[in-house]
Amino acid sequence: MKTVKDGCLTLICATLDAMPLFSTDAQGHRFGYEPEVAKMLAQQLGLELNWLFERWSEFEPALLANRADAIWCGCAVTTAREERLLFSRPYAAFDESVLVGGDSNISSPLDLLGLKVAAIEDSTNMALAKTWSGCRPIAFTGQSDDVFADMIDALEQGEVDAVVDDEPAFGALLADARFRLAFTVSSANLWGAAMQKHQVELKSSIDGALSSLVADGSLSQVWCHHLAHITYPKHCLV
Repeated sequence: MKTVKDGCLTLICATLDAMPLFSTDAQGHRFGYEPEVAKMLAQQLGLELNWLFERWSEFEPALLANRADAIWCGCAVTTAREERLLFSRPYAAFDESVLVGGDSNISSPLDLLGLKVAAIEDSTNMALAKTWSGCRPIAFTGQSDDVFADMIDALEQGEVDAVVDDEPAFGALLADARFRLAFTVSSANLWGAAMQKHQVELKSSIDGALSSLVADGSLSQVWCHHLAHITYPKHCLV
């Protein structure tokens, strides 16, 4: 199996903090559910794990420039993306949630009429926001160093009324009285490693390694360690 760097599995990600999904310290060490699964994946493949840090908007350009083997950073499998990219079997499935201010009365999409709802530009979260009649979707560009922090800051400052993201992304914020989880939509978006279309051999190897992690229970153990408050989506990952 050929990789962009011999003996390494190079994965594209962002440095933003969205624990318990992922975070990165000053030395470039990564923590959370996604990085731990990536580490086990690389071990299964007999490769050293190498991270390539990019802004959200640069994920695909970096991949297409052969600077990495795959995108591994909350990349949901969608029909539009499958036209451009090759996806591995899923290693996660997440619903989408809406975060609001602690004193907000929002509890359903109907309450968002006329309100500003933030989501990352061209994301599955933005696609969901656009289905809510009467709300005002506000796209945050992935060209920022930390687009997630930008959206949370905008919510805190009252520049937007709500933020949509995948359910676990808000985990660390729920202990903060300034914020509240308004509601969750059962979308069960599948996450996979995104590769170039021609990387069929790499996909086969990654799929095999992920299948082993599912079969021996390793994936569910990591999930329960980091995401115990969310039911392991066994039916989506078989």
